[in-house]
Amino acid sequence: MDLNKMIRSIEDYPEKGVTFRDITTLLKDGDAFKQCIEELIALAEKKEIDKIVGIEARGFLIGAPMAYAMGKGFVPVRKPGKLPAETVATHYDLEYGSDSVEMHIDGIEKGERVLIVDDLLATGGTGKAAVQLCKEVGADVVGCLFLIELDGLDGRDDIGVEVDSLLHFPA
Repeated sequence: MDLNKMIRSIEDYPEKGVTFRDITTLLKDGDAFKQCIEELIALAEKKEIDKIVGIEARGFLIGAPMAYAMGKGFVPVRKPGKLPAETVATHYDLEYGSDSVEMHIDGIEKGERVLIVDDLLATGGTGKAAVQLCKEVGADVVGCLFLIELDGLDGRDDIGVEVDSLLHFPA
């Protein structure tokens, strides 16, 4: 099945001039969702990893089932104030604003090999922030894996680790 056809495009969301790539149309189709996770796992298995780090919130939807199927741990990167234990935090710029993310300081052991997973790569701000958090606690970040990459924004150029993407759309 062509997974690109399972992604809905919504014009002028969340603001005018932005085309939002909606993965809920893929997630609601059991066969498409299964194929998506299997194809992402095939990319992830090319790397030797200990844990998958998923970026809130849609990164949880693909990262957690990947980690489960691969028998790996899962570490969430969340918006500020959502994690109950001691955290490490960083601030970053988005394609249309700025934000902050946090991760439990004990989510990753020093030297563990991690793969960061999220639904979409645009300008790379969130991915770069997650890489920074993981490195700050001593992780070996082997790469970032995205369900969708918006081509033409060059987001992969600023992340600082190897980047793989399953689907590609124009920015």
